[in-house]
Order: sequence, then C-alpha cells, then structure tokens
Amino acid sequence: MSTHEPGGVGAGAEHGEEFRGTEQDVAEATPEKDLPGGGVEEPVVVDVADVHPELADPEVVAEKVASDREVHAAVGEPLLRMEDVTVQFGGLTAVDGVTFDIRRGEILGLIGPNGAGKTTCFNAMTGVYRPTSGSVVFDGEPVGRKKRFQITQMGIARTFQNIRLFNEMTALENVVVGTDARHRTSVPGAVFRTPRHRREEREGIDRAMALLEFVGVGGRATDKARNLSYGDQRRLEIARALATEPKLLCLDEPAAGFNPAEKEALMDLIRQIRDDGYTVLLIEHDMKLVRGVTDRIVVLEFGKVIAQGTPDAVTSDPAVIAAYLGVPDDATA
Repeated sequence: MSTHEPGGVGAGAEHGEEFRGTEQDVAEATPEKDLPGGGVEEPVVVDVADVHPELADPEVVAEKVASDREVHAAVGEPLLRMEDVTVQFGGLTAVDGVTFDIRRGEILGLIGPNGAGKTTCFNAMTGVYRPTSGSVVFDGEPVGRKKRFQITQMGIARTFQNIRLFNEMTALENVVVGTDARHRTSVPGAVFRTPRHRREEREGIDRAMALLEFVGVGGRATDKARNLSYGDQRRLEIARALATEPKLLCLDEPAAGFNPAEKEALMDLIRQIRDDGYTVLLIEHDMKLVRGVTDRIVVLEFGKVIAQGTPDAVTSDPAVIAAYLGVPDDATA
C-alpha cells in the first residue's frame, strides 16, 4: 500500500515510503472479511472501550495523547519567530516583511481578508515555500532550507485547507502513518521486523487509537478515510498531525464548511489540545471562532502585518475593521 497520495508536513508522505502499518499483523491472524468493516462500505462503529478498555477514561486518553518531547522555549517565550519574512513569486510579493512570534503554550490566530497572504505565510514557516528573504527560527533552530520531513521531525505539524488524507486507508492507518515520524527503526529493521520495529509498531497503534478517541472519531477507526463525514475527516487530519508529536500544531482553516455546532465542538477540541501541552497556530476566517479560542491574534493585509495583540484589542482596531469591512468613500477622499 503506497503513501504516494497527497500529503505533507504531519502526513508522513515526504519520504515516499511504503506504509508499514498494522495490516500485516492483523491479516496474519484474521482474514479481511472477518475484520470489523472488512470488505464492506457501510460505516462500522467500533466501541473503543472493547478494544482498549483503558481508553474509556478521558484522563488516560489525555495522558497518552500528551507529547513528552523536550521543548527548549519556556512557557510564554517565543517558540517560533518569523523575522522580516518576504515571499515573492516572480513580480508578485505575497508576504512582505512579516515579523511576529508564536509563544509556547498559546493559541495564536492568523487572520486577514482573502488574498492577505495568510496561507503563504503559513507555508513559509512549514517548509512548503522557502522565503525570498528573512528568517524563520523554531525553538532556537533556524528552519532555513530544511526539507519538509525534517521540519516535521523538528516538531512542526500542519493540516491543510483542502483535506489531504490517504483515502483508501482506514482512519487508524492514517494516524499510524503520522507516528512513523518519531520512529527510529531502520529500513532493514522494518524488513526483518526486529524487536524494536515491533515495539514501535505496537506503541504507534496504541497512540493512534488514543488520538482517534481524543479527537472524537475512535468509533470509526476501521473505516476507510473516504467513508468518513467531512467533519470527521477534518478531525482525522488533526489526529494524524498530532501523531507526529509536534511542538507546534498549525491548523489551516479547520472550520471550513462546519455548521455552528461543529464549530463549537472544534473550539473545545483546540482548547483541549492546548491544555494537553501543545502550542497552536490557527488560520481561520470565522471571527467568532477566532475570538473565542485564541490568546493573541496577528492580522495580515496585502502581505503585511497591520495589527497584533489580544482578540479584543485587535477586533476593535480601526485598521482591522477597515480591512474586513472597507472604508467609506468620504474617509478616503
């Protein structure tokens, strides 16, 4: 089963390796037709408590999901800093001298009208684009010209505006792919299934199940990703990014297409992620969601930072109001 479907940082697809997930172990013991969901398209709901009884306890789930990675930046200090970053495409300047930082332990919102440069800025810090000038420093280390899988290993994971899952893989397999970013098994070790490889594989499956339960799709673990609802696919993508054990989780418009109830549930999930020790960067158009969940906001317009501060301060800033609502003709005369 190949991982050459759309992926990216946090998806484990940069290496272009064959997926070495759970199918072999499971298939050795049980024919596919006898597996939950095997050979059928209709949704099969799995009671996670039957498979992993300990995951019925939310505190146990939170403990398994929490990252134990060492972070050099202290809580409240800059974890990532963009310094005078410019990104140009030919004669077009998409991001123009942007400077801001993301502090460890906070939820930072990056907002702006369509075409403001939010996603380009996002892509510059996650390695999709290389800045034309300026620098990105993450936890004391320059991102520089690192490849995307190296940036994932540094501790930056992301989701995408357009969902990018491995559609023919199950929800569980999608998340197990993310856990591979932290594995130390060599290629020969995986081929010969050494004790280390088996241990890491077991630990990856356990963590993946905990993550699915954490984001609210544990009952759909054996369903193929393409059979999940749109909202569950969004949550699955977040689980896969968390599986890489990031220091910084970057969410690119995670509420796109959500109804109000789903947005409220997403806000709760983002808060839980932060409370579990992660730092979160959020790009989003929905101002109610941004105000309700972020600690600070950075506003872009035409590729430049026009405001940054607390949600109340930013949303009452005249420059931000003008950027979103426009300026009366007599004000520009």
